[in-house]
Amino acid sequence: MTLTLTTEDEAMVLRTPMFTEIDRETVLALLDGATLASHPKATLLFSQGDSADRFFIVLAGRVNLFALTEDGHQSIIEVIDMGNSFAEAAIFASRRYPVNAEALAGTRLLEVRAPAFLKRLSENTRLAAMLLASLARWQRRLFNEISGIKSRSPVQRLGLFLLAQANGEGTSAFVQSALSKTQLASRIGITPESLSRALARLRHVGVTSRGRGFSITDLAELRRFCGTD
Repeated sequence: MTLTLTTEDEAMVLRTPMFTEIDRETVLALLDGATLASHPKATLLFSQGDSADRFFIVLAGRVNLFALTEDGHQSIIEVIDMGNSFAEAAIFASRRYPVNAEALAGTRLLEVRAPAFLKRLSENTRLAAMLLASLARWQRRLFNEISGIKSRSPVQRLGLFLLAQANGEGTSAFVQSALSKTQLASRIGITPESLSRALARLRHVGVTSRGRGFSITDLAELRRFCGTD
């Protein structure tokens, strides 16, 4: 079955990090047979240990990758926003998903079946090398970002998260997070108590919060506080 994408969806897929160095016709050929899936309600996509039979590209919404603690609570490993792919490493390596994945309400995904995708790559070793090189660069960039975040204080980690969500435009911003405060703390690697203290400290640089919403009155000041300007 031939995949039909809107112009906007196609542009987003072509900007996905794993495809940035591959031409349009080749990407669309690789994705032939992929399917679109909409999730009006929160949906568990796969569980840790499941067979990795597909990977995903987020066209709208957000996906949480999480592990379960011993007491059954979620520990957020990564939040995948629109325009990014996930679970592709699992189809190349262990063939098992290493974590759980939940699509939040309103998420729309492109699902790419592993067997057909891997077969097409096996028929073109040069293409496979290009794709793996793109993935490797993307993984290095993520590793550097994560290492940078872990070297920061809890309050700076929260500030960096908000700056990333604000997209860096204008002098002020409002960020509506899809994560609860507990999930947000897990996402940036701090305790809920540290998150509360971090929010209190950020008030001095113009950041206030109500529920899952965060108002930033001075983006430049927040960047200076986080050491990114």
